[in-house]
Amino acid sequence: MKKNIASITGLAAVSILALSACGSGSPAGDEEEDGNGAETASENGEMTEITVGVLPIAPSVGIYYGIENGIFEEHGLDVELSDSNAGAAMLPAVSNQQLQFGVGNPNSVLNANSRGLDMKIVTGYSNSLAEGDDIAGVVTTVESGIEDWDDLEGNTVSVNALQTQGDLTIMESVEKAGGDPSAVEFSEMPFPDMQAQLEQGNTDAIWVPEPFLSNALADDAHQLVGYSFQDSIPGMPTMVSFSSGEYIEENPEVAQAFSDAMTESLQAAEADEEGVRALLPEFIDLPEEAAENLRTEELDGEIRREQIEEAGALMVKFDFIGEEPDTSTLYFEGE
Repeated sequence: MKKNIASITGLAAVSILALSACGSGSPAGDEEEDGNGAETASENGEMTEITVGVLPIAPSVGIYYGIENGIFEEHGLDVELSDSNAGAAMLPAVSNQQLQFGVGNPNSVLNANSRGLDMKIVTGYSNSLAEGDDIAGVVTTVESGIEDWDDLEGNTVSVNALQTQGDLTIMESVEKAGGDPSAVEFSEMPFPDMQAQLEQGNTDAIWVPEPFLSNALADDAHQLVGYSFQDSIPGMPTMVSFSSGEYIEENPEVAQAFSDAMTESLQAAEADEEGVRALLPEFIDLPEEAAENLRTEELDGEIRREQIEEAGALMVKFDFIGEEPDTSTLYFEGE
């Protein structure tokens, strides 16, 4: 089982529309010709190799847990992980089958489909918390004068990718608070850079998930503005697994095996909090003490369709996409 994490380089700068016209690569090495990699692997006792794109953040440990505990191997899959700064950056690679699957936010999938890419959500993955302390939020400095959502008017908020979950839920939260969401400026920035840029005054606020959220709030000079998921769509999915429609059509057995293995892995990881936390220091180079106290998302392979479609309606509302997604073709319909 491959456990190294290789980086995708340069994908964020590649146009999704340009890559949608590219030819498909080999999805599973030597098993490309028959298109039935999982069946062949099962019959011959061989493994189907797949590469899965992930974000270098805490909840991505759910798939790593499945790899480390042999769950994907039991389903005939040899998984290599490849990391990226944002789910949107994975989409071109998934479209041309450089990656067979990706794990990222569902809004990027909806956006890609609106641009003509045939992407399907295969499973759920992680969900925000509907109440209490959530797993992503907007942080600013105490001296900024920004205390509530409407105070963000005229200020810049850094998010990891534009026109996805961060800016979408912040805009809805600002509007619900009586502010003007169009008066908020958004800048794109990798999560690991955000706290330093906030402290240097290069941005007014940052939208960060765990572990970056806890790290930022551990400094008394910083304060929480709010949890944008809870104030827009409580309990909304933060990540899903996805693949291209073409790959799924050509490799339905592989897609089913991946769906089954992912669902089983997430269920096992959710039930084994201690085991998951033990993997975090290795997985994202997190200090053991921080891993022990980290606030975690809910891991679940079930797709929360209602919340995803509610997010799609918000994307139309704020002109992220032109029309609401065709949900009849959005999801992988396996066994």
